[in-house]
Order: sequence, then C-alpha cells, then structure tokens
Amino acid sequence: MPTPRIAFPIAVLVASLSTFSSCPAAEPAAFTRATIDLGMVVSDLEKSVAFYTDAIGFTELPGFDVPATLATDAGLTDGKPLSIRVLVLGEGPEATKLKLMRVAGTTPRTGDTDFIHSHTGFRYLTIVVADTDAALARLAKHGVKPLAKSPAPLPESLGPGLLLTCVRDPDGNIVELLGPRK
Repeated sequence: MPTPRIAFPIAVLVASLSTFSSCPAAEPAAFTRATIDLGMVVSDLEKSVAFYTDAIGFTELPGFDVPATLATDAGLTDGKPLSIRVLVLGEGPEATKLKLMRVAGTTPRTGDTDFIHSHTGFRYLTIVVADTDAALARLAKHGVKPLAKSPAPLPESLGPGLLLTCVRDPDGNIVELLGPRK
C-alpha cells in the first residue's frame, strides 16, 4: 500500500521539533531598537538626497557632523571628517534612517554592478510601499524608470497581490519597492 504523501513531512516536522526542544534557549537580544540605520557614502550628495526624498519619499531630518578625530578613532575614516545628512522613512524612534554622506577622495565603485550578484556587500534596499501605482507615478515625475519588467508580481506564496518594482539610485544601487496596487 502506498504511503500517504503527508506522512513524510509530518515525520520531518516531528523530528525537527524534538531536535529543537533539546537545544538550549537562545539568550534574549540586547537591542534597544528593532530597526537599523544604514550609512551610505555617495558620489553626489545633493543628487542622492533629492532621489531619496523627492522620488522615493524619505523625509530629511537635521544632519550632524562627525569630527575627523572621532571618525578616525572609531575606524570609520583615515582622518577625514564626516558631514551626514539624515533621511527618515516613517516617524518616531523606530523609523528607518538612511544616513547619506560624501567623503572627499572616495572613488565610485567601478566594474560590474548590473545585478545583485555582481559582487558582495550590501546590494539593495527594500522599501515597503502602500500603493505601487502611486510610487511609480512619483518615480516617473522625477525621471526614474523601473528596471527590466518592473513592477513584477510576486508569487502568491510570497505575498498575495504584491508587486516588486526595482529602480537604481544615482550611484547605481538597487532600490526595491514592494507593495500592492490600490
């Protein structure tokens, strides 16, 4: 008699649960915020600020300066000060912050940057939008065109009714916009 198709997955699930029950409990995370801030060195600060505020929808907050001594002591630069422009997505202390800066003497990335697998490192930002059509209209107003066949519908298993739209910022970094059509 053939084994029912569901028997193997249930056996795997039971075995997995018994393995996990014998593992020690993980220590609680010692984080004061669940969101992260991302610092990005850009080749043209004004173009990048305009892209992320006007075309994407971030809001600019007051920025700050990091003196050369502190930047060097922390291992951020080799004696260069930082002037950081702070952009925020959302409101309050849990809002995502994108910190943009131009550092004198920085060379733009060269070589193949066409795809996320072109080289290692942070390769894209994902921003969840409420309305893909509104996001597309905002991008078009600022001359930003989606990549390839974006927006592309996600498989139902990943997100029913969600579309993925990819664009490039002024330095060629991929920005994913993920959301439904209204």
